[in-house]
Amino acid sequence: MATPYGIKLAVHLITNHFGNLVAKVCENLLRRGPLTLQQVIRYTELTPQQVKNSLLILIQHNCIQAFSFESQGGFGDGPKANTQYLALFGNILHRMRFPKFLEIVSRELDQECKELLEGLLQNGRLTLVQMVERAKSKRKDGCREDVVQEGLTKLLAAHFVERCPAPEPLVPEPVKVETTSKKRGAKSAKINEESETIEQRVLAAAGPMEAQRFSMITNTEFDVNGETSTDDSPSLIVGEKRKRDSLELDRESTAEEGEVVLWRANFEEFLRRLRHMACIENVRASLDDGAVKVLKAKLDATRGLEKKVKTEKSVPLSLDNIFEEVIKSEEGRVMTLDDVRASLVQLGCPASARGTADSYSIDLKKIIESAQNDEVESIVLKRYGRDAYRIFRLLSKNGRLVETDKISDTTFVEKKDAPKILYKMWKDEYLHMEGHHAHTLEFLLEISFSTK
Repeated sequence: MATPYGIKLAVHLITNHFGNLVAKVCENLLRRGPLTLQQVIRYTELTPQQVKNSLLILIQHNCIQAFSFESQGGFGDGPKANTQYLALFGNILHRMRFPKFLEIVSRELDQECKELLEGLLQNGRLTLVQMVERAKSKRKDGCREDVVQEGLTKLLAAHFVERCPAPEPLVPEPVKVETTSKKRGAKSAKINEESETIEQRVLAAAGPMEAQRFSMITNTEFDVNGETSTDDSPSLIVGEKRKRDSLELDRESTAEEGEVVLWRANFEEFLRRLRHMACIENVRASLDDGAVKVLKAKLDATRGLEKKVKTEKSVPLSLDNIFEEVIKSEEGRVMTLDDVRASLVQLGCPASARGTADSYSIDLKKIIESAQNDEVESIVLKRYGRDAYRIFRLLSKNGRLVETDKISDTTFVEKKDAPKILYKMWKDEYLHMEGHHAHTLEFLLEISFSTK
């Protein structure tokens, strides 16, 4: 869930990239949640055309997702589709990471692929025809369609590019459960948890099937002569009796059935790569080269098997399979099976008996949390000084409430200074405080990580 500071940052990014009008629309969606076209017009006090243009820009750049809730109509009427627009907070913040995404592709693929990705990041989403036209305009001698197709195929194979989601998926409305007074607490918590996952439900409904997500279309956008193919088949409009404004916006922003496919950068894969890189660098700083080689080989081998970006533990692999992956690299060939086993122990995996088929899974969440704590500790040291750093580190390691007097005694900070330091960090939301009576306070480290 987006914090007030996160929303402020997201609005700042949209303002810098697309101007104040688009940012105003985006801010209302971020703060109020999913809204219909008419609601956005009412809350922003902009003209309908200004709102529609702003929504189109945000859709084009993957910052919002349109979807429909199917609701029951009046007597004698069928179900009606109610179009709403949902701000994708994570996608907006990813705009800051575009240079890192390009760096990854430049390192793992080639210049052609980097230029194709750059076009997708700049334009949000493109068809194959538009990619070819852009490539031709960038070079004096032009660019062949097959070269662009080959680059796109490489990006798809690496999962750096994906097919765009459905323009307006139909999402079932959440079921409202009536609760008794005794069970209201647990039931209400469950309902609130479900309402917070509206973005996940919408994206799951909009996403293409896995078989299509990273595959090139068979009915290519070019015919044998290199001309763009067209399809005059009638369009398929979801829902009935759509309002005129919503219908016009849908027609402008969605690809009709049978038309060419839109492609976009796959942020999930880039985040997965960056997360793995962060794990490797943190291990490099704290353990030896053998642990780094084993972790890198294991992550490279199982990356495609991870179900979600923020996987807490790596996909299990047997010792033999891990060793096979390690020796694929030149630097890994100097390691023996015992070396790999010892490195796995360093990485927090229990040692397996010789000759068994035990699987090893590395706790990635623990590695990420350690790196985040180190980073926050360095911020505390620079902002509040050495005494605050010692206090913060104590609370970080304890992971439970600690009395003020004990904090002072353990960290050797003057008792008169400790409350002042604790209050400053509490006021800046680095700590959580609980009071049992007027003069006794306990503090607990409470850090909110957006990337955990």
